[in-house]
Amino acid sequence: MALPTRHVAAVTVGNAIEFYDFVTYAFFATQIGHAFFPSDKPGASLLASLATFGAGFLTRPLGAFVIGRMGDRVGRKPAMLLSFTLIGIGVIGLPLTPTFAQIGVAAPILVVGFRLLQGFALGGEVGPSTAYMMEAAPEHRRGLYISMQAMSADAAVLVAGLVGVALAHLLGPAALNAWGWRVALLLGAVIVPFGLALRRSLGETLDMEAKSQPLAPIERRAFRRVALLGLVLLAAATTTNYILDYMTTYAHATLGMSEQLALGATAVVGLCGFICDPISGWLSDRFGRKPVMMVPWLVLLLAIFPAFRFLSVWRDGPALYTTCAVLAVASTLSTATVLVAITESLPQRVRSGALALIYALAISVFGGSTQFIVAWLTRFTGDPLAPAWYMIAGVIFGLLAILQMPETAPVRLRARALAEEIA
Repeated sequence: MALPTRHVAAVTVGNAIEFYDFVTYAFFATQIGHAFFPSDKPGASLLASLATFGAGFLTRPLGAFVIGRMGDRVGRKPAMLLSFTLIGIGVIGLPLTPTFAQIGVAAPILVVGFRLLQGFALGGEVGPSTAYMMEAAPEHRRGLYISMQAMSADAAVLVAGLVGVALAHLLGPAALNAWGWRVALLLGAVIVPFGLALRRSLGETLDMEAKSQPLAPIERRAFRRVALLGLVLLAAATTTNYILDYMTTYAHATLGMSEQLALGATAVVGLCGFICDPISGWLSDRFGRKPVMMVPWLVLLLAIFPAFRFLSVWRDGPALYTTCAVLAVASTLSTATVLVAITESLPQRVRSGALALIYALAISVFGGSTQFIVAWLTRFTGDPLAPAWYMIAGVIFGLLAILQMPETAPVRLRARALAEEIA
């Protein structure tokens, strides 16, 4: 039986807001830097802005520990309601904060505070919501339904890209710097009350009787192995995705393209992900998790350097959008299934907390640092291909982890069991 559309929307809305806010912040990192971290040194405001964005990742593990474990002990629904309420406060608070020129040092302090609160909430969001989606979905369609998490994120990336392009074309540079970026961030906050209303209508999927049973020794060993491999996989996926989401800032700040042209890059990335994410989930239900993760990332590994080299030479709209499309298709055809494979491998009674913590650690270390490191490496080395080398390293580690992951797709497990019976 298919999940009602409103239930899918209720679960995925938190992920959508996270990525809308993330991408919009990345779009307008320069303007946010000027508003809250003014500096006379070239590039210093941008680096301070990116570092503040990264500060929100510091509290993700704490949120994962508190809210993720709440999902295993109290229930998926109350954990999702708490995380989404806190997300809403952070999403609304930052764009309403006055500038440094208006209230002085209180401005960056408030901005950092909102980022820390939002990071705490987002750290606890993925575990309960993805656990709920898997447990509520039909067994043979888990891949498709869990991939909706990634699809919602890429839909948000697409919307954020379109909003950014529209504002860049409608507003002049002065208006964009003064208040245009605030409008873009506040548009993401509009969905907060609707998301809360949808989540209140959800049922509960946690097995209350089984939740208190301890893991058997063999389950504990398997769990530790999956947790470690999942951490590596999500770190690789995060590095790849966040470099793709950084393409707008990279095209403008590093390659010297116009803001209007550069803003279209993330819209292309979002569109490709929006299309490819459910395809990835559907394919993984039919052919298994590991093949769908492995093949696209092998293609991505071979395409990264030529694509960035092509873009660094031509530096125009067609080159930018072609590069983004090729890399985004290869990346999202794999990464949408990564979350499926990890979630499916975890025991139910620890699924919410474990997934939240694995995800939060990967995002905190690599999501919070990727854009800053890439910007710093590019500036330090003077090499516009620095993002390519960083992405290649992440994909290699991801491929090694995929080889060690267990296959969990029901279609493959049934086929294996049937083969064993025949033998």
